[in-house]
Amino acid sequence: MKQKIVGFHLDEHNDWVADLACSHGQHVRHQPPLSVRPWVLTDEGRRSRLGSELNCLRCEESQPG
Repeated sequence: MKQKIVGFHLDEHNDWVADLACSHGQHVRHQPPLSVRPWVLTDEGRRSRLGSELNCLRCEESQPG
């Protein structure tokens, strides 16, 4: 289920987590070649992603059916 990014925070391991509108969080790591997200490394890059959508697996898991 797609959810909008409303903010970011660092977890206990200093990895970036996107705060989603549904109140869940999702890690957004830059770890090439597995995940290429250089935008997560700068304040400007993270701000540019506010309002964009990520698929929230926790919301999908809680959906009936």
